[in-house]
Amino acid sequence: MGVIMNVIIKNNKLKGNIIVPPSKSLSHRAIIAACLAKGVSHITNILYSEDIIATLDAMEACGAKIIRNEDSLIIEGCKVDRISDVIDAHESGSTIRFMIPIALVCDKPITFIGRNHLVKRPLDVYTKMFDLQGISYEQGENHLPLKVNGGIKSGLYEVPGNISSQFITGLLFALPLLDGDSKIVLTSKLESKGYIDLTLDVLKKFGIEIEVLEDSYIIKGNQEYKACDYMVEGDYSQSAFWLVANMLGSEVNLLGMNPDSLQGDKKILEDIEKFGGKISFTNGVLTCKKEDIIAAEIDFSQSPDLGPALSVLASLTKGHSKFVEASRLRIKECDRITCMKDELNKLGAKVSETPDTMSFEGVSELLGGIELDSHNDHRIAMALAVAATVCNQEIKIVNASCVKKSYPHFFKHFESVGGIVVYED
Repeated sequence: MGVIMNVIIKNNKLKGNIIVPPSKSLSHRAIIAACLAKGVSHITNILYSEDIIATLDAMEACGAKIIRNEDSLIIEGCKVDRISDVIDAHESGSTIRFMIPIALVCDKPITFIGRNHLVKRPLDVYTKMFDLQGISYEQGENHLPLKVNGGIKSGLYEVPGNISSQFITGLLFALPLLDGDSKIVLTSKLESKGYIDLTLDVLKKFGIEIEVLEDSYIIKGNQEYKACDYMVEGDYSQSAFWLVANMLGSEVNLLGMNPDSLQGDKKILEDIEKFGGKISFTNGVLTCKKEDIIAAEIDFSQSPDLGPALSVLASLTKGHSKFVEASRLRIKECDRITCMKDELNKLGAKVSETPDTMSFEGVSELLGGIELDSHNDHRIAMALAVAATVCNQEIKIVNASCVKKSYPHFFKHFESVGGIVVYED
């Protein structure tokens, strides 16, 4: 379908089967672990979204050798010995936050760069760490570019748990490779714990042992990653859009999902049930049906990526729904609280906000015949596409091409289950 700039979506319910794309969170982690491992690993069920390409490029810059097949990778790992003095994270928050400590296992100057909103996403956890360890660094007006002139050392790391689990994951990858033991101590309540669980599970599969205490992690130094073969399971954060579509009257069956997944965004199943949906997981097929949709209060401290999709559902649920502990939605590709509020209210929804909440007075229908802005955020574009299935007229989404950040085939899948899409260059 070429490069998508804008799309016009007509109101039409969806029906059919979709193979959910592989988990982006697990793909990042498996790629990094394989690249740090001694020997050759095979990673299967890979989707080349922009974020995953950013991580692949970054690990190649650290010396790994990667063969990219259509949907799989052959990776020959290495010790971190950078062959480039620049790492470009593109727009991937996971890539930049994972790669900073990993790249700094090697004690050479390096510059980290990124694009668009990523340059403004905070990196204070790492810069405070640099200050404590006496590592010199330079930043421009924004957080990126970031030039660092030394390597990290083993020791005590005090890290807030309520900013982003990605900082903790980056350290968990890097610290086992250093001389000497380390300890990560959480200075506040851990949010998005599910993502740390994913990291620990992948590390264990690749031979790294981490001791987990109530509010800290003990990491032995001089450990060695071991190559293994790894198949990436389906992504629960992407399943959210199709499950919400079902709650609004569509009938989409989802294939490739793991019912025993450790993904934090598996919480979507619990959230859908809170809104009155009935989840079904039969013979490897995940789906849900709407029964009596009821208003709900949803906590987003552990699953901020589910916010855009569930905003659409809450807008159309009779009564008062509320999202709480949602402040981290503001520090994603855009401020997802304000942007989703603005776009949904253009459609006739009644959404309001406070610094860390969203409130919804459900309406009976959404309007159409207007132009909406994706805010260059892949999850907002996909959420608005789902909203379009129940609008009373077609809608136009500007810069819908941003879905390629995580789900390049989203509109192809959307059409495959009956969605009606007109593309504008």
